[in-house]
Amino acid sequence: MSDIRLRGSTAIAGVGLAGCGEAPGFSEIEILALAARAAVEDAGLSFSDIDGLCTANLSAAMWPLNVVEYLGIRPSFIEGTNIGGSAFVAHLQPAMLALTAGICNAVLVCYGSTQRTAAFGRKERTAARNLLDPAPFDAPYEPFNPPSGYALIAARHMHEFGTTRRHLAEVAVAARRWAQLNPDAFARSPLTIEDVLGARMVSDPFTVHDCCLVTDGAGAFVMMRSDAAKDRPQQPVYVLGHGTAAWHRTASGMNDLTVTPARDSGQRAYAMAGLQPADIDLLQLYDAFTINPILFLEDLGFCAKGEGGPFVEGGTIGPGGRLPVNTNGGGLSCVQPNMYGVFAMIEAVLQLRGICGARQVSGATTALVNGNGGNAASSQSTAILGTSAAL
Repeated sequence: MSDIRLRGSTAIAGVGLAGCGEAPGFSEIEILALAARAAVEDAGLSFSDIDGLCTANLSAAMWPLNVVEYLGIRPSFIEGTNIGGSAFVAHLQPAMLALTAGICNAVLVCYGSTQRTAAFGRKERTAARNLLDPAPFDAPYEPFNPPSGYALIAARHMHEFGTTRRHLAEVAVAARRWAQLNPDAFARSPLTIEDVLGARMVSDPFTVHDCCLVTDGAGAFVMMRSDAAKDRPQQPVYVLGHGTAAWHRTASGMNDLTVTPARDSGQRAYAMAGLQPADIDLLQLYDAFTINPILFLEDLGFCAKGEGGPFVEGGTIGPGGRLPVNTNGGGLSCVQPNMYGVFAMIEAVLQLRGICGARQVSGATTALVNGNGGNAASSQSTAILGTSAAL
């Protein structure tokens, strides 16, 4: 089946969130189950209807088996590929293929983490991850990853294009302004450019406000064939385009520190959708660090390479700006439980349903979601979603 024939063939019929921010006393599988149940019920289904599963987690090599057992489901399609935080956007393509091939009828995509409140601390998790997944060319220098990898990218972008720390701060402030309109966001206190610039340095040029939150949280969504999704209680949100790309594992493997695989994933998504950047009403960009949205705005074609810094000046991507980005507050101010992609997907769906209250983007019919994974923008997955008006 060609890419163009996949356009609009599947839709997201249900979404669910749980434990976002802090979920003391819960395990990651428990809050995942809460989000999964919310998504399944939102779609007007029960767990007995779920015959496809997409899930991943950094804490277990065979995580899909944990989820299958805990939820009591028996899927005929299982996808557990883990390419970092972009995984839950990347899962769309195999789910689309499985659904259109008739292998399954309802696919649950789900994730949960209690990294903020779990007894197993952040230092221990980082040490365990480095042991299990070493970066041989970087490890001798003991980088503080992932901040160090992205800081190196940011420093090169600043050197090559004149991007400033103030430009980075604009991204953080825009995210916080969106979060202040979202009652479910974790960080909602006022934040200014000066606050960002004057905060504790984490990895030069990043201060603590240039880095994403550390929260708990779970998210899930249900995918179905479009004809079946029309019969569900919620307005379907259709998958119009999709693409995934990976070029490297760490910053030392990048040919150009200022260019990410989003250049390829975005082109693939646009080609399937038959759309261009000018056709997109809002963006959900994985903002692990403030440099990320700047890179993705460039690589996805919303501005030229090197112009991302000036592009975000003056509130362009914040509330009231001409290009809404990360309308829930993103990973910088809303929620970031280690792998953010599923939350970007859910926010795009809620926006296209038109139910986001004070942060709602008026008249939105298309949304682009870009997932990011790895220690240096290593994997990118781009999805273009739309309402029935965009089909």
